Amino acid sequence: MTVARPIKLAILGGGPSAFYVASRLLQLLPTSHARGEKLRVHIYDRLWAPHGLVRYGVAPDHPEVKNCTHKFDKAAEDPRFRFFGNVNVSNTPSAIPHTVNVNLEALYPHYTHILMASGCTIPKLHPALPPSDICSPALSLVHWYTQHPTLPPPPPLEKLTHVTLIGHGNVSLDIARMFLTEPSHLAQYDVPPHVLDKLAQSSIQHVSIVGRRGPLEASFTAKELREMMNLPTAYMVPIDTDLLAKPEERLRELTRQQTRTLDLFKKGSKNAPGSTRKSWSIDFFRSPTGLSPSPSSSSSRAHLSLAHTTLDTQSRSIPTGQTSSLSTDLVITSLGYHASPTDAWYDPALGHIRNAQGRIISSAGEVMRNVYASGWAASGARGVLAGTMMNAYAVADTILMDRFPGEGGRGLALAAGPVVPPTSVGVSNAGARELLNADPDLDLDGMPGEVEDAVKMGRVTQYGDWKRIDEEEVRRGQKLGKERERMGWEEAQKFIFERT
Repeated sequence: MTVARPIKLAILGGGPSAFYVASRLLQLLPTSHARGEKLRVHIYDRLWAPHGLVRYGVAPDHPEVKNCTHKFDKAAEDPRFRFFGNVNVSNTPSAIPHTVNVNLEALYPHYTHILMASGCTIPKLHPALPPSDICSPALSLVHWYTQHPTLPPPPPLEKLTHVTLIGHGNVSLDIARMFLTEPSHLAQYDVPPHVLDKLAQSSIQHVSIVGRRGPLEASFTAKELREMMNLPTAYMVPIDTDLLAKPEERLRELTRQQTRTLDLFKKGSKNAPGSTRKSWSIDFFRSPTGLSPSPSSSSSRAHLSLAHTTLDTQSRSIPTGQTSSLSTDLVITSLGYHASPTDAWYDPALGHIRNAQGRIISSAGEVMRNVYASGWAASGARGVLAGTMMNAYAVADTILMDRFPGEGGRGLALAAGPVVPPTSVGVSNAGARELLNADPDLDLDGMPGEVEDAVKMGRVTQYGDWKRIDEEEVRRGQKLGKERERMGWEEAQKFIFERT
């Protein structure tokens, strides 16, 4: 009689991609299936709360985007699933002081498969705009208003009248909208009290949004742009009509998104220019070349130097030779993200983990056996949740095809032999033979001793803990007339472990 081979998967990262992979596997191998009995999925997240960018990246006034968590909750009800929050599985300790740190190789004896779903957590910086008192990555602002466990300091909004955002993506528009919306309106959403208090102190009157290409190349969606146009408390500075003329040679190439964007810009904002105290502008074909503080001690304004640009035949931004400058109090760069260089199998040339269709590739160009990547960790920071879901489902299918080649799809024939761990991040080759644990009698519910000890000590959030926190946050929010009232780690830990 053939013994069913187990799939015991450790997923590193607790965002949407991780939960979509888990959901897919649990669905495709139900407990009624012979192989389903031998399936286990454990998610490890360095953050204490699950769902990644859904909790710590989605703009507070977009609660509908968070509806995907209902599917994640359903997956977590399966007894074969476990979540371990506040556990950083990496050979580099977390900067979050309360996090439990576990080396990657500690997982090898306990799992048959590993999936990297750790996302893209590092902001891309502009070479001419290093972080400083007058320049900040957008991620710091997003983490501030979502109460991320890294607890970045608040921006000095009471001292600012003009803010400049670099980048024409959705995150830029999210931040601009947060700055230009009345705190009384934001109070109904998932915005922490200290953020609302700071926003109420804001002196911001104008937000400039600068990008190096034109309106047809902007990456924000028409939905986000429409929200900016309809802001009740701000108007948009009209755009030069020449910039909005549809180039004849590209009329047939315009996407529906591009056509909608041009139409919105032509129509302009709901509020007429000069009719509100706050305003915003969008600047095309401008690329930063430097930022210098004001030479005057009586002024807080910095000077942002800009090169004027145009597009070449490949729609790449190139300088025209003309320049200008912009006086501003704070520059915020929103230029995208890359995976952490400390992630195993990270490729600096790609900005994410090396892989082919989800199968991780070693630095020698070889397919790693039973080691996978999904979501932004595998593809880079692009796309929306629907794309993340489809990618995760495809990777889950690949895991099953590789585990059971020839059954339910084409499997990738991988040569037998030890798996070489990622020496580039300091993992010893001594643990290589243990990465793929092929023992059919593997302890399906076992975990590294460090994790087991941390669970007993109350330093780890499990999914049942999270659901109690989630319900309490919603309950507290309802009493205040808002979506939820968030807890930080210390409060959440006290709430959970004083009740168990």
